[in-house]
Amino acid sequence: MNGLWKTVTENFAFVLEFVGVIALMFLVAVAVQKAADKKHGVERKVFTTRMMAMAGMLSAIATVLYLFDFPLPFLAPGFYKVDFSELPVLIGSFAFGPVAGVLIEFIKVLLKILIKGSNTAFVGDLANFAIGCSLLLPAGTVYEFWKSKKGAIAGCVTGTLCMTVFGTMFNVVYLIPKFVVLYGLPSVDSIIGMGSAVNPAITNLTTFACLAVAPINLLKAGAISIITMLIYKPLSPILKEGRSAVR
Repeated sequence: MNGLWKTVTENFAFVLEFVGVIALMFLVAVAVQKAADKKHGVERKVFTTRMMAMAGMLSAIATVLYLFDFPLPFLAPGFYKVDFSELPVLIGSFAFGPVAGVLIEFIKVLLKILIKGSNTAFVGDLANFAIGCSLLLPAGTVYEFWKSKKGAIAGCVTGTLCMTVFGTMFNVVYLIPKFVVLYGLPSVDSIIGMGSAVNPAITNLTTFACLAVAPINLLKAGAISIITMLIYKPLSPILKEGRSAVR
């Protein structure tokens, strides 16, 4: 814990930015659910006992999946790692709404930091949270307004595209420059050089984003979306009502 506290104090300004991003994601999720409720003519509590209990369970599963991340050395430098922790997050978003999804995403990242700490000065953790939300919020929003199999498919496609585009732009505009500053690297060229060692076609930040970052986000979001579509229907009644869909 002493090491974690030291990381927090050394990067306090960035931690505040991280907290701001978390608050913004929650506000967006609440606004989406309220708008969907208004459209459907219903009034739901944002937080229910069932939702909180299932969010806790799904957060635990997501944390375990987050801890088992792995690099794709044929696509990007080793500090870019892939995990499937957004799978329970997306399932929770479909079952209980975007607020539940953001809550699960937040608890997952928090538990990972408490268990494992952060070897990226929280940059990697912010990336996982924000880019994860760029999948679950669009997907959950579409499904909130279009509760059907077609709506789920449309949500997954929308979320995959949003995660790919946002994740790529977020890396270029914010994450990579912030990583360079916090780690005291000479310049962004250091990151580009790591990318060039993997793929000689990477010569600048734009090609790094298009040839390394974008494929990773597309691959991850696409795989998670496909698995979600395969398992959500049988899991939905268990999550919502504690009963199996098979009788």
